Amino acid sequence: MIYLLVACLYILRITVKYRKIGKKIIITKSANIRAGGSLNTHDGVNQTGVRAHNGKLILTLLRRHGSLPKSEIARRSGLTPQTVSVIMRSLEKDGLLLRGSPQRGKVGQPSIPMSLNPKGAFSIGLKVGRRSAELVLVDFLGQKLQKLSLTYNYPLPVNLLNFTRNGIETLTNELSPSQKLRIAGIGVATPFELWNWAEKIDAPEAEMKHWRDFNFYTELSALVDYPVFVQNDATAACGAELIFGRGSELSDFVYLFIGTFIGGGVVLNHSVYSGRTGNAGAFGPMPVLNHNNTTATLIDFASIFTLETRLKEINLALPTVGSPAGEWLALGEPLESWIDEASTHLANAIVASCALIDFEAAVIDGAFPDKIREMVVSSIRIKITNMDTRGINSPKILEGSVGEDARALGAASQSLLSKFLLNQSVLFKPVS
Repeated sequence: MIYLLVACLYILRITVKYRKIGKKIIITKSANIRAGGSLNTHDGVNQTGVRAHNGKLILTLLRRHGSLPKSEIARRSGLTPQTVSVIMRSLEKDGLLLRGSPQRGKVGQPSIPMSLNPKGAFSIGLKVGRRSAELVLVDFLGQKLQKLSLTYNYPLPVNLLNFTRNGIETLTNELSPSQKLRIAGIGVATPFELWNWAEKIDAPEAEMKHWRDFNFYTELSALVDYPVFVQNDATAACGAELIFGRGSELSDFVYLFIGTFIGGGVVLNHSVYSGRTGNAGAFGPMPVLNHNNTTATLIDFASIFTLETRLKEINLALPTVGSPAGEWLALGEPLESWIDEASTHLANAIVASCALIDFEAAVIDGAFPDKIREMVVSSIRIKITNMDTRGINSPKILEGSVGEDARALGAASQSLLSKFLLNQSVLFKPVS
């Protein structure tokens, strides 16, 4: 009996130890697969894996704050000053950091602020839409360096692959051989189930069915030598807002992106919540009441295709991608009517979301000029003011700050996040 008890305790001890090691192995292997330069690790539990994690932590802090001296990084990260110095020397040697000018204080040696080197890494982002595609090249700070666009009546896999292949060659032509080696990967932001709702954009159902058996990850991986990341387009746009936009000021928000179809995302505790299948925040299918009190979906009222359809009925054309605000404003009453109707349903969707989760804010962006976004947000604010919101805390209604390139930039950020950065939530833990 005693031997049996001892054996059980031993097995339990091994199991617990294995589970703890297992977590470390996951971290280490992830760094080994995705990280470059000083972040490379060997499989197994060792100091290199810990250093890779700490390196990502330091890079994430600098991504969040822009520029920090080593002493401040040590304070915010909880790492020892010696550890921070060792890691930062390695990151600087690998070309990921830039050394700023010494700043003299009242006492002691001058502090030297460190920041991310924009040329330390690059990434490519592909946004696939139902009316257009964009391919962007960004630097380590997420700044857009180049952009290519393709418009079409409806998307087809073979056309998108050709655009991507030729576009990558064009985007990277001006990079030196050493800079090309710093490309972290290519991210794809695409609507899930592209074959659905084909009738709404007048696309042949037979042609759109090609998307059912098309796998972006497999096809692109065979086409390029970079790591490939695929994400829902609206979720990618939400991630771009979190990283490059209002993520620094908001901990929880619901995000709505008005494209050809309405989409969205959810941010909880400074992190994008993508859900079980990666489709959280899919506002398009949300039920709404039609004019005759029958059930419709948010797609039918708060999408740009709705405006496009109404314009065709009166022989007007929707402004093309990237058109200035003046061309949109020239639409006059049809635009104003669409904004009024769309904002009514968006206001209802936002209030319903906040009844479920106590969001701090709703952030609205779209594939149109900033002035149109301002008009949409202003109208939503008025609608919510006139609603019965007793029992919930009305959220702030804010304009997105990334703009119509949010989906492409969100796609490009995926490889940078995976290779160099940690979850955003680590940046908001209390510091002593």
